[in-house]
Amino acid sequence: MGKILDIIESIAHEKNITREHAIEAFKEALVNTAKRLTSQTSTFDVVIDSDTKTYSVNKIITVVEDDSDKLYTTDKNGNEVKSDSYIALSVAKEEFDETIEVGDQLTEEFVLEDYGRTASANLFKELEYHIQRRIEQDLFEKYKSKIGKVLIGTVARVDSENNTHVEIGELKGILTQRNRIKGESFKQGDTIKALLRYVSVNPKQGLFLELTRTAPKFLEALLRNEVPEIADGVVEIVNSARIPGERAKVALKTDQLNVDPIGATVGVKGVRINAVSGELNGENIDCIEYSPIPEIFITRSLSPAIAQSIKVNQDEKKAVVSITSDQKAKAIGKQGINIRLASMLTGYAIELNEIEGITDRQASSSDNKEIEKTTDTSALADLFK
Repeated sequence: MGKILDIIESIAHEKNITREHAIEAFKEALVNTAKRLTSQTSTFDVVIDSDTKTYSVNKIITVVEDDSDKLYTTDKNGNEVKSDSYIALSVAKEEFDETIEVGDQLTEEFVLEDYGRTASANLFKELEYHIQRRIEQDLFEKYKSKIGKVLIGTVARVDSENNTHVEIGELKGILTQRNRIKGESFKQGDTIKALLRYVSVNPKQGLFLELTRTAPKFLEALLRNEVPEIADGVVEIVNSARIPGERAKVALKTDQLNVDPIGATVGVKGVRINAVSGELNGENIDCIEYSPIPEIFITRSLSPAIAQSIKVNQDEKKAVVSITSDQKAKAIGKQGINIRLASMLTGYAIELNEIEGITDRQASSSDNKEIEKTTDTSALADLFK
């Protein structure tokens, strides 16, 4: 008996599952084997002593009232049969002990070795099945904790439906056509990055990973990997919006006055943002400083267009932006991309109201006259007293 427990521990090590999960699989295999050899209505309990490396299988019979419904059960054919898991109180007193009460449990040792090779064959099949289930369960929990993170894998093949099959660790991932950026293609052997969306179980494919390269969360994950300030929480991504392969907008904020969230994300000469854009097949990324004031946030989100005024209805999540004719095309963007992204980013339905006039970027309240700088430092005198 001790030898088989050593084998179970070896299996746990070989299959890279925990010892506890291997022991649980062994217990379930013993119970199912015992039921196969006796009756499916029977109840069994397995006790394992880790110190002595021994185990025992006990059949459990619970004492119930003489008129209890539990004394009978229904088999797979729908026929009413006597249950092996319960015994009437009067019968238990007559066959065992007069002191027995309702709720007491009678145990009877089940010796697997008494059933010879049939028991061994059944136990092997059951153990193989439950070990495999534990392996899948461990893998499921392992990758479930990685949902929302970027994974790196190697393309194994591209099927007839244009789905890309990717090998990632012990599992295979699937990058469907709708989760792939428009215009990009992969071939066998390519190394790709993708965001883990789900860990799924399919009767045909078994356990597999559903990947995406089009979700806004993929952009955010790439930015966290590329920008230390975002990874450390100094700069926070409030929201993001994407039209994959075309353009994206990211709203950023920071609580530290000495940190520029836009500059930190873009990097020196745009090195950081360009690295992310390159991974996204050249997708243009606009970085916008977030504001809790809707009017300011919406105005910034329409960049590079310059708005003249804005009216916001926070209850209906609508905004009417007044804009001059020369800025309207910029606000809308190519094929309406800019205004769509601004709406997705802010959560407001944005309506443009064209007004007369031309917006002058150089205009200022001083009518472009150079403001004379003061040389009077008397206001600072008190600081040095």
